[in-house]
Amino acid sequence: MKIAPHALLLAPILLTLGATAAIPQPAPAGAAHYTPSGELIVPADYRDWTFLTSGVDMNYSDMPSGMDHQMVDNVFVDPASWRVFKTTGSWPDGTVMVKEGRVGSTKGSINKAGIFQTEQRFDLEVHVRDSTRFAGNWAFFVNTGDKPAKPIPASASCYACHTTHGAVDSTFVQFYPTARPIAVKAGTFDASR
Repeated sequence: MKIAPHALLLAPILLTLGATAAIPQPAPAGAAHYTPSGELIVPADYRDWTFLTSGVDMNYSDMPSGMDHQMVDNVFVDPASWRVFKTTGSWPDGTVMVKEGRVGSTKGSINKAGIFQTEQRFDLEVHVRDSTRFAGNWAFFVNTGDKPAKPIPASASCYACHTTHGAVDSTFVQFYPTARPIAVKAGTFDASR
């Protein structure tokens, strides 16, 4: 952990006074990090985060997806934001959600029916809440490799869809079985979406 030089000078005084909170702390796991050009550095440990849901072949359009394979989506949220959500029913600034798309299969090992997810990752969609950085509070990023992800332009249809249909602050909590009852109880859930 890097500590600012002035913090090192003040640390003995602060410790003596019992003010340890002023010593810099590492960024919470899951906090969004960016390149100097504003691209999102995709969190490497997102699979260790809080799991919210899975979906199989979900499509929000009346049009066929056009894919020649099954898709399994897994949604994770950084643990610090999940702790806040469990208390308030709202996502705090700094929330990072990752939707991991994996290729699904019906044939493998002893499987005779149903769909399972494979190790082949299709993409990552990252949804970040930061009211100081993004108009509308949220931004989307898509990552298909190991490089940082560029933000999706605010004119993309995903923004309008999430704003119109997201049950809690433009997020699809209606599909998160552990989050939905929390939001309903907190009064932050919009059942019309």
